[in-house]
Amino acid sequence: MTVLPDDGFSLAAEFPDATHEQWQHLVAGVLRKSGKEVSDAEAEHALSTTLEDGLRTRPLYTSRDTAPAPGLPGFAPFVRGGRAEGNTAGGWDVRQRHTVADSAAVLTDLENGVTSLWLAVGETAGIPVAALDRALDGVYLDLAPVVLDAGDETEAAARRLLRLYEERGVAADAVRGNLGGDPLGHEARTGNPYDSASVAELARLCAAQHPGLRALTVDALPYHEAGGSAAQELGCSLATGVAYLRALTDAGLSVEQAGDQLEFRYAATADQFLTIAKLRAARRLWARVAEACGAPRAGAQRQHVVTSPVMMTRRDPWVNMLRTTVATLAAGVGGADAVTVLPFDDALGLPDAFARRIARNTSTILIEESHLARVIDPAGGSWYVERLTDELAHAAWDFFQEIERSGGQAAALRSGMVGERLAETWSVRSAKLATRREPVTGVSEFPHLAEKPVVREPAPERPAGGLPRVRRDEAFEALRARSDAHLAATGARPRVHLAALGPAAAHTARLTFAANLFQAGGIEPVTEGTFEESGAQEVCLCSSDAVYAQEAEAAAQALREAGARHVFLAGRPGTYAGVDTYVFAGCDAVAVLSATLDRMGVS
Repeated sequence: MTVLPDDGFSLAAEFPDATHEQWQHLVAGVLRKSGKEVSDAEAEHALSTTLEDGLRTRPLYTSRDTAPAPGLPGFAPFVRGGRAEGNTAGGWDVRQRHTVADSAAVLTDLENGVTSLWLAVGETAGIPVAALDRALDGVYLDLAPVVLDAGDETEAAARRLLRLYEERGVAADAVRGNLGGDPLGHEARTGNPYDSASVAELARLCAAQHPGLRALTVDALPYHEAGGSAAQELGCSLATGVAYLRALTDAGLSVEQAGDQLEFRYAATADQFLTIAKLRAARRLWARVAEACGAPRAGAQRQHVVTSPVMMTRRDPWVNMLRTTVATLAAGVGGADAVTVLPFDDALGLPDAFARRIARNTSTILIEESHLARVIDPAGGSWYVERLTDELAHAAWDFFQEIERSGGQAAALRSGMVGERLAETWSVRSAKLATRREPVTGVSEFPHLAEKPVVREPAPERPAGGLPRVRRDEAFEALRARSDAHLAATGARPRVHLAALGPAAAHTARLTFAANLFQAGGIEPVTEGTFEESGAQEVCLCSSDAVYAQEAEAAAQALREAGARHVFLAGRPGTYAGVDTYVFAGCDAVAVLSATLDRMGVS
């Protein structure tokens, strides 16, 4: 944190210092005016936010919120970055992912800001090994690092890539990138392990002949995509990294050499501060592992960060541009060495040229126009970030130790322990999504039923069979898919009539709420005309509590007589005769909407 010199002139010199207790007293007064009776001591807790992993963020952080010294950039414990210069030497590595052998798309990316390539390789899951040379046709391999993601075909893909370097005359010490060996990550994805001995052999080869090439990736995305929390993602990556250190040192490499063969891959989400803290905590934790192994200099973790697939939506995918922008900002501020921005249409299939352009330009704008890379560790010194980093590091270390006590990452995967813990976390989060406590713009909030869907060519199937892949939009996407099928079969979407009671000032807020809720399930709200004219079989009363007290029961009875089969009321549960279901902020929207579609015969 910057300390200004004492020039003898202080604007606040004549004012007494404000205390934390005074702030709490003022906050409590505001809360009491809003109807919340809290004491001064409870006021801060009332405004705090509960996160996963038992963490809780408060509304105010001060110098009292101490955390261990983060050190200096480029020095242990590497909280502030693995390199002393950070990303100030030109920004982070802009790494684009490709799943098909399209050299034109690859060259377009490289000519327009991309600085390295991430290739999904495999007969069914990406670029066939035999087509690697075609995918890299025209690429200057001494300038563009290549990172492979080939699963159980890693050895064949790596040998083919190395042969390609040799054929094109690239000097061994000029080769950059990562061969992508990740046996445990592949097992997490598919449930099937593959021989790690070949990966160890590739690591020995890289250490001996290619000092700029790494052989292994510690991919934490499988755990993030299975619904894991930030601490669980970090804990699994630590356990995997330790397993690889053991395997490589058993194969004859020193701890320093083994550490140099690893690159860690993490997810960046639109929760920017949690992402920043996660990346900083990851470096601190790996520095602790290296220290425990007797090689503290090997603790400078190299990080490849990918914008979260879990947060990407299939409906209203344009909003994904905003999500990935915030996530990329967080990755850059958090000190990522390489960043992959998933195209906004990634969840729909193969991205088109426009989507790839937006993805690569996201990093370019943040680096070149926002000057994000001109500052080393921009979040350093923030009491909030430093405290969150420390608390997250402790939570992740606890989970890492739990995995180690169960026999290590391989044993924890095969016993089901990791899967069970991730499932528990996702179950809690799913409840927040279902009740819209965690809103998803364009899906559970502000959906647009009439929007023309974005269609893309199918992408290669991603490896499956192990841990599940989840998405924040999955429950609502299932409801919308039912509505789409009904529209295709009948020519119309299921409908609900919204009956406004009283003046506009009384009903507008809840009318808007109800329309938003039903559209999230693919149910078209009808507000014009009478119930009989709407073509709906179900109706929702919308107004204020005061109007409900006078008119709700009579309105419900009249609508029943007009043929309404089910009557909703937008408001907190009450005892109004004739009302079947109450919908309100915090209700289980997925359950309500699913039951509604069931009653309407929408399969």
